[in-house]
Amino acid sequence: MEGGDGSSPEPRKPTGELKAPTGGLGPAAAGAAPRRWRRVDIRVTELIVFLVAVVGAVALGLGITQYFTEYPYTLAYLIAYAGFRLADVMVREDFEPPPDTAGLSGSILRQLPVLLLFAAAPFERTYIYGGEVARWVQAMGLLMELIGLWLALGARIQLGFFSSTPDTGGPRSLVRNGLYGRIRHPIWLGEFLVVFAWTLEFGAPLSAALTLAFGIVMGRIRAAGEEAEMLALFGDPYARYLHDTECFIPGIW
Repeated sequence: MEGGDGSSPEPRKPTGELKAPTGGLGPAAAGAAPRRWRRVDIRVTELIVFLVAVVGAVALGLGITQYFTEYPYTLAYLIAYAGFRLADVMVREDFEPPPDTAGLSGSILRQLPVLLLFAAAPFERTYIYGGEVARWVQAMGLLMELIGLWLALGARIQLGFFSSTPDTGGPRSLVRNGLYGRIRHPIWLGEFLVVFAWTLEFGAPLSAALTLAFGIVMGRIRAAGEEAEMLALFGDPYARYLHDTECFIPGIW
């Protein structure tokens, strides 16, 4: 398949998270290296704060500190999630370091819904149901997380490869191959699967239902905004792309 440019038969474009890059992509862009290191610094700081909060929420929810050694699937989930957050900042192109403290605090605040879920699932299992979750359910959660990581990171890498803005400042291309050949928002779907998988690690159906409802609502809002932006940018080629693909689930939605 292909990602065309302005002169190709039908330009290809990413729908999921394709945004015009805010910083220079060319090697001659002034300050490119310092900017990239600043963004890594912000993400690493965010990651540390987030994971510390997660560990604290799990320990509080379960009332024990040896949980991770007793439940290796949960530990494996968190290790994979940490790797995802680090890999995400290295492959995404649309991350612009926000100004100093306000940007960092804002970035952390945006993670609060996820942090709430990370606290709610162990609380639900411990204080409502008790007992242990079947290992096969936890294994399914870990598998779902890995599939989500593959979707999210794979789609970001694909966007960077097929839709990079030329050094001349030309328009980005419309990506309709690979993951984007089947669904329009693989990044959002992948991120949702990663988060939803956490509820399986604890067998928390109430948290799972709330996460599903929230994910559907936010997915619709996010998709509508991005598709309107891309339709205005690419016109008829993107309108045909909307007709030919599903939003999140091939053949269903």
